[in-house]
Formats: sequence, structure tokens, C-alpha cells
Amino acid sequence: MKNNMADWDIYCLTDAGLSRGRDTVEVVRAMLQGGARVIQYREKDKKAGEMLRECMEIRKLTRDAGCCFIVNDHIDVAMLCDADGVHVGQEDIPVPEVRRLVGDGKIIGLSTHSPEQCCDAVAQGADYIGVGPVFFTRTKKDVCAPVGFEYLDYVAANHTVPFVAIGGIKEHNIEEVAAHGARCCALVSAITGADDIAATVAGLRGRLRSASGR
Repeated sequence: MKNNMADWDIYCLTDAGLSRGRDTVEVVRAMLQGGARVIQYREKDKKAGEMLRECMEIRKLTRDAGCCFIVNDHIDVAMLCDADGVHVGQEDIPVPEVRRLVGDGKIIGLSTHSPEQCCDAVAQGADYIGVGPVFFTRTKKDVCAPVGFEYLDYVAANHTVPFVAIGGIKEHNIEEVAAHGARCCALVSAITGADDIAATVAGLRGRLRSASGR
């Protein structure tokens, strides 16, 4: 799946609290119907057993669809369900230690919020980085202040590491984000809260690809 990262466009994340009561596995199924190429399981308030059960189901769905499957934070769950990778934050287990656990074949993503963190992520061996939050967002309780376009411009101009723009990205501003060099954008509430998730994912993919010249 590392070789397929260049094909990522809309980076879909799960969030049961923003899914209007819909089952997380069914939300993922709809994302896949919309053509999602990468999905991250990000659930902050579920027990480990429930997370593993859901991830096992999602792993089967994503594998059948040829979609990359990333698990947020929970390295043990990622390994048990044989996810394609894991995403960690600045205050989580460092990338080199995650690599010792998951091996060279798995994808490791790291959230970054500044040029210094970007350079450090590259030095540590992260396979891709999260860049943001670009705009203000309420989808995370411990989110930092928006970094705006300045940091996004920096990464796009100075690094070759794959990156995902994240934070407050919606249908109305995704083309502006693409204009600043983002070829892959992460969205949460705009997708999980949509009336028609599959159609929303498909529409966002088309708009982003067109805006980024793909």
C-alpha cells in the first residue's frame, strides 16, 4: 500500500460522534462506495474490544476494495487487524518506536503543525505527514490553533514527503486548499455527517482531483 499513496485524494476518517447515529462499519462501507482510496479509523471514546471488532470488519471491506486502511493511535489494534498502517500524533509513541513494533512494511503517518515538526517527521522516517489544522476545527478535543496556509505552502514547496492537509476542510474551501499544493485532503464531519456519504465522497474526489490537476 505504500506504493499507492500517490493515488490518495480524499482521506476519510471515521467519527461515531459525528455520524448521526449511523454504524461506523456502515459509514465506511458508504465511503468505499464513493471511491475512497484511504480510510482512517479514528475513534476516541470506544473500548478496545469494540474498536478491534469494528477494525476487523473494516479491514475486510477495505482489503476487498483495494483501499488503504489506517488506524489512529492504537498500534495494538492496527497490528491485530493487519491494517496497512497507523497514524500517531506529536505526543504519542515516537515514529522510530512505532516502526520497531509494526515493521518496515506498514505505513506510519505523523501529525505535524510546524516546519520544525515536519523536518523532524522526515528525519524519523514517517511515510506521510498530516499538515494542519489548516482552518479552525471542532472535530478533536485537543486540537491546536489553526496553522493556516503558511505552513501548508512551506511543506508543498520544500518537501517531497507525502502529506495530507487536515483541519476544517469542507466542500466550500477544498479547492482553495488544493491551490496551495494539497493533493490529498482529510475531511471528517463533511463526510460522516453527510446525507449521502457515498455521493459526497465521490463529489469531493472529483473536485479535489480537478483542482489539483490530476
